[in-house]
Amino acid sequence: MNKRNYQRELDEIINKLRTTGERPVLFLHCCCAPCSSYVLEYLSDYFQMVLYFYNPNITDAAEYEKRKAELMRLVREGGYPGGIDILDEDFDSSLFFQMTRGLEEEPECGRRCFICYEMRLQKTAQMAVGKGADYFCTTLSISPHKRADKLMEIGERLGDEYGIAYLPSDFKKKNGYKRSIELSGEYGLYRQNYCGCVYSKQEVKEKIAGQREGA
Repeated sequence: MNKRNYQRELDEIINKLRTTGERPVLFLHCCCAPCSSYVLEYLSDYFQMVLYFYNPNITDAAEYEKRKAELMRLVREGGYPGGIDILDEDFDSSLFFQMTRGLEEEPECGRRCFICYEMRLQKTAQMAVGKGADYFCTTLSISPHKRADKLMEIGERLGDEYGIAYLPSDFKKKNGYKRSIELSGEYGLYRQNYCGCVYSKQEVKEKIAGQREGA
């Protein structure tokens, strides 16, 4: 079985849009400003974009608001073509803890993360349909710690369920992650060192502690 090339599939869509001049509506789930920076730079020429900040996994309200504010600042300062709308949700981590109960010891990129992917993508698909979007997607695949194949699997299944296309993507490709780091520096973006949840934060703390002990 041939492994799918999500970047090639996205290139084909973009090439078609270049030819037709169409600008379909992309409803884009955003986890944070750094991950969004490259995706906005890359896609805003081809899509009318609506950003959706919905991340119940984030540790606490202060961290949530800080990430949300940075995303809004990026959009204000980015000068993206056609204007970009932003929708956001208030902080409420109860659903995340409810859905991941019993998986507290799972490593990052394990079952707990897959449930978290689905939680956010399901709400994104619902909102995208309600707003009449043509596609939905997430910035999550830009992270080296996120599995693009799993995001695609979940996204396409939810797309079939809700009747909306999931945009094929692996934003790590074309040096997307590297470019996000460059853009974070250019805009002075707050760049957190953990995904968002208390478990990923603890993993990073333990890793740093281990490195210090081994130094």
